[in-house]
Amino acid sequence: MSTWTGSGTQEDFMRRDECILVDENDCIVGHSNKYDCHRFVPGQPQGLLHRAFSVFLFNSEGHLLLQQRAKGKVTFPLVWTNTCCSHPLYGQTPDEVDTDEGCVLDGSVLGIKHAAIRKLQHELGIPANELSLDSFRFLTRLHYCAADKATWGPMAEWGEHEMDYILFIQVPKVTLNPNPEEVEAIRYVGKKELFDMMQLDSRCSWSPWFKIIADRLLPKWYFCRLYS
Repeated sequence: MSTWTGSGTQEDFMRRDECILVDENDCIVGHSNKYDCHRFVPGQPQGLLHRAFSVFLFNSEGHLLLQQRAKGKVTFPLVWTNTCCSHPLYGQTPDEVDTDEGCVLDGSVLGIKHAAIRKLQHELGIPANELSLDSFRFLTRLHYCAADKATWGPMAEWGEHEMDYILFIQVPKVTLNPNPEEVEAIRYVGKKELFDMMQLDSRCSWSPWFKIIADRLLPKWYFCRLYS
């Protein structure tokens, strides 16, 4: 086990960070670095299926914190997306590998939540002491696959193939100090502003996972139930 320091370039992270490989039932089958997981090439035209998470952080008014991914990101640079999107990693302290299906059923997913706190600090500068494991609400998993054709063309050699764990958290106020290597811009939005950005503002591009969640799940969770 090792403690993740957050130091390094995008290329360093791609070669060093070990993602958790799973099958279509989310059973762990091994681990591999981010570079190999995200390559869409002959022999693995859809990359390697691995675990990920998507955090939706709301303030006390129910406004969602969005981020625009940095222009230096290998996959889906400069797209707008939810607060934080990343991966639990193999071999970390605290442990980020959830091995018991029961933790999904009871919503604990402590490994995923540890990873979320780590990356919220790394990407957005939110101090770990401003977040707690109990504040996160695990909602569901989303299996999706998307080649990054907008960046790499119709024969894109990079993409995402993820078993995405979706977490909601509501915190009245957090300290924000975005990492320019990870984040181009941030913005809190309410219900109408988010709808207008997605439906009316043609200047905004969106991550494929966020579009799926926004189209299929947010109307129920965000608009109607949890933060109305």
